[in-house]
Amino acid sequence: MYRRENAEKDMFKLFENKTKEECMCDKYTQLMHRAYKLALVDKEESDRVNAKAKKILRELRRMNYDKIDS
Repeated sequence: MYRRENAEKDMFKLFENKTKEECMCDKYTQLMHRAYKLALVDKEESDRVNAKAKKILRELRRMNYDKIDS
């Protein structure tokens, strides 16, 4: 069951600022999801989007962001 305390905590997460790393991680996830969907219809565009995502991943690794898989 979803408790009221959890609902209130989730409501205020909207106003929390994300770190640069968290924003980059979200962007990476969005790009990889988009690349996956594009792979079914347009391989070249999928490769371009995937390259952007890989660039973000390299930057996250360079920054030693601990919430990414190796």
